[in-house]
Amino acid sequence: MPATSTPKPPNFRTFDLNLLRVFDEVMAERSLTRAARNLSLTQPAVSNALRRLRGTLGDDLVVRVGQGMAPTPRALALWPAVREALRLLQASLSPSSFDAATANTTFVLTMADATAAELMPGLIDILEREAPGVAIRVLPLSTRDPRRLLDDGVADLALGHFPSVLADLVVRAQTGDAVAFAHQRLYDGRYVCVMRAGHPLASGPLTIDRFCAARHMLVSFSGRPFGFVDESLASLGRQRQVVLTVNQFFTAGRVVAHSNLLTVLPQHFVSVTGIADQLVLRPLPFDVAPVHVDSVWHSRVDSQSAHTWLRSAVLRAARPAVTA
Repeated sequence: MPATSTPKPPNFRTFDLNLLRVFDEVMAERSLTRAARNLSLTQPAVSNALRRLRGTLGDDLVVRVGQGMAPTPRALALWPAVREALRLLQASLSPSSFDAATANTTFVLTMADATAAELMPGLIDILEREAPGVAIRVLPLSTRDPRRLLDDGVADLALGHFPSVLADLVVRAQTGDAVAFAHQRLYDGRYVCVMRAGHPLASGPLTIDRFCAARHMLVSFSGRPFGFVDESLASLGRQRQVVLTVNQFFTAGRVVAHSNLLTVLPQHFVSVTGIADQLVLRPLPFDVAPVHVDSVWHSRVDSQSAHTWLRSAVLRAARPAVTA
């Protein structure tokens, strides 16, 4: 029986380190097309780089599965070391490339109006003190999964409540799958039932029966008339009557102040509406999951000094909310 040949270790005097950059991007994206786009290469160039790396390492590294690519066990074992080495190299080559005091750039953030009302005053204060030439452009958040916006480069940073996205990223990391996005906790909050002052339910206990019997307005980024409150009610075998769906928290506050509708808003948001004296806040008469507000970004910008500064500035702007 012939002996199995063992591939020779690569000769680092002749090894092309650019191949590792291609390998890292393919592992992160699990797609030759997206990897080629991120690297500003053609897809045949990426395929050729992988072929050369396969020949050097004696392993297929990735194999096609359906419309995507699946890594081999050797690739999964190799990737963390390659990614960390590339990160350290990039940080060493450009440790101070972004100078906030002299920078003249624009960052694009996507968030809901309630999140913007909480974070933007502090963030603008930081810009005025540290980065007078930096501009911020805020895009309205229209989804609970902003990964496509970040992947396509439409936004640099997404800020909001993304429980399903974070759960998916954790599962992917635990199973060794590609994790192309990173995240950071900004602050925690809770939702409350909001109604106009003088509403019939503003006095007396707000029971789940009275809550469900009322007419409701829902804030939904996608326009879907079913949210996390409805999910919590459904788990109890209950439901409410949603007669109006809007996509902004400010709109909800204004409508509630002049109607008999109930709505559910972040508690911290009510104080910045300018009409808090016209509103009454009541605890929800059932349990809902805690609200975590996180920042999410694509891992390809993780080590960029400009993006590192941006994430730090956003976190500092969120500190008053963290301690509130």
